[in-house]
Amino acid sequence: MAFANSAISDIIATTIQSRSKSIADNVTKNNALLARLNQRGNVKTFSGGSTIFQELSFAENGNAGFYSGYDLLPISAQDVISASEWSIKQLACPVVISGLEQLQNSGKEAMIDLLEARINVAEATMANRLAQSIYSDGTGSGGKEIVGLNAIVASTNTSGTVGGIDRATWTFWQNKKYDFSDNSLTPPFTAAQFQNGLNTLWASLTRGSDRPDFVVLDTTYWSNYTTSLQAQQRFTDPSVGNLGFPSLKFMDADVVLDGGIGGFCPANTGFMLNTKYLFMRPHKDRNMVSLSPNKRYATNQDAETTILAWAGAMTCSGAQFQGRIQN
Repeated sequence: MAFANSAISDIIATTIQSRSKSIADNVTKNNALLARLNQRGNVKTFSGGSTIFQELSFAENGNAGFYSGYDLLPISAQDVISASEWSIKQLACPVVISGLEQLQNSGKEAMIDLLEARINVAEATMANRLAQSIYSDGTGSGGKEIVGLNAIVASTNTSGTVGGIDRATWTFWQNKKYDFSDNSLTPPFTAAQFQNGLNTLWASLTRGSDRPDFVVLDTTYWSNYTTSLQAQQRFTDPSVGNLGFPSLKFMDADVVLDGGIGGFCPANTGFMLNTKYLFMRPHKDRNMVSLSPNKRYATNQDAETTILAWAGAMTCSGAQFQGRIQN
């Protein structure tokens, strides 16, 4: 199929290709948790394989111990390293332009403006879908959605398999949970009740200097938290603010809102996270790029399509360090 201006028909794919890095960056900046993972260096690409393995330590080395003088030291083999396993999920958004639109926008600058607008929409759409999927349990879209916090930091935390590991068998893989209803508390919560819930969950997740660094709250819990604070306790962290997400503090963890207009955190829910053990793992060749450098033409339409695509998974190497608060 020939177009009136064949040079312009290449612009969709080349524009996406040239912008792929900035599109990927903008996707991470669209969500506070993704922005934190990127800031920590935990947005890590992988190069291939049928699944993604996330290495983890699940036990201490039993050879460690005190000794004196010429005591014999134990040197038995220790099984302390394993890995969680995550399926690769795919996300795509086609960008389409018709032959008529190419004729009507035949000037190069006009065409770029048109494509820029459509690519911006595709970029925003992809970013929102990933931000939403961060909270999924992996069953959406017929099981094609990424496995997110609703599975990794589950409401039912003592059963089910996530990342290939059975929580009922391996207690180290059970996230922590604080449920107000388990303590015979019903909303609206007093300031003391809400603070006690956060304090209790925090204590269960802290191991020396290894502790939660990021708390995500829905609109209701964000309101509960802000009203529970004294005025002089309300302060923000500039490093998070610079990413575009105003935050408060709980202990030394950033507390952010993922509610309001277009927020995706489940209602009446908060996540207390140690992002040291959370990762976003896009494929190095499928991280917000054009699916193919070749143009795709409809067989029975005067139209051209280029597909913006992503593939990867959200992974975890320490479920026991992640917490959920709910009612």
